[in-house]
Amino acid sequence: MKKIFLIGGGGYVGSALVPKLLDSGYQVRVYDLFIYGDDVLEEHPNLSIIKGDIRNLVLLEESLKDFDYIIHLACISNDPSFELNPELGKSINLDCFEPLVKIAKKSMIKRFIYASSSSVYGIKKEKNVVEDLLLEPLTDYSKFKVECEKILNKFTSDNFETVIIRPATVCGYAKRQRLDVVVNILTNLAFNNRKIKVFGGEQLRPNIHIQDMVSVYLEVLKADEKLVNGETFNAGYDNFKVMDIAISVKEVIGDDINIEVFPTNDNRSYHVSSEKIKNVINFEPKFTIKDAIKDLKIAFEKNKLPNSLKDSKYFNIKKMQELKLK
Repeated sequence: MKKIFLIGGGGYVGSALVPKLLDSGYQVRVYDLFIYGDDVLEEHPNLSIIKGDIRNLVLLEESLKDFDYIIHLACISNDPSFELNPELGKSINLDCFEPLVKIAKKSMIKRFIYASSSSVYGIKKEKNVVEDLLLEPLTDYSKFKVECEKILNKFTSDNFETVIIRPATVCGYAKRQRLDVVVNILTNLAFNNRKIKVFGGEQLRPNIHIQDMVSVYLEVLKADEKLVNGETFNAGYDNFKVMDIAISVKEVIGDDINIEVFPTNDNRSYHVSSEKIKNVINFEPKFTIKDAIKDLKIAFEKNKLPNSLKDSKYFNIKKMQELKLK
């Protein structure tokens, strides 16, 4: 049985990925601080959990012995959360990364899969943003993602395989729900307030359904080393204008939804291409933005997301402000 060490398995994507890994027959160990709650993962005979800080390198080294693969999802995610405490963000998102990679290589980990971000490209004029374009990150969050990519590539070898994934914005329902990303924000506001505010609207935003994001990791785990070792893959699907996302939300949630449009200074707009991952490992997404909206609508109707406008557990920056993590 292949053993996977999943750093950040208590987060948004991790909470959806863990059950699928277990269903696929992997043994999984989740390493996470569980700052958004430790009730997002159900007990399973092939699941072990370690509540730990990624900066605790001694605990990390003890915890990842005898594992085959690492999937690294942990970070202070999104720019506002990062900017709240840049020193904390740097310590978690960059400073401990190279020591971790060295520990993983020394511990004979076979494949290290790293979750980067499509924000590493910055603003692009190209109609299709592909993996080999110049990286022009605009924020410290995305700059540190670029630095981590460089660090990981430096350690790539035949017996230490590395794969970098650059996800688009993830959307849809998960046990550890985020409601601070564009599709989820608009769906939450539409369902609960019956109105949506759109700032700008013409900006293109790449998105990927959370179940497709999970499938990306599963496919990369299974892929032949000759195809993926040392490679970087975009993982997106729908590249929609923000206004088109709002219209999709209205179509799913109800015709009574009022869409208000406001001007914005944030004109970031880019179209991420996911042709490479399709061509190399034959991965194609199965779900749309509308599927994500429908899943969230069902979750709201079943009261799986109580107090969704105010509870800090759904909003990274609110939780970070509350915790005052150091």
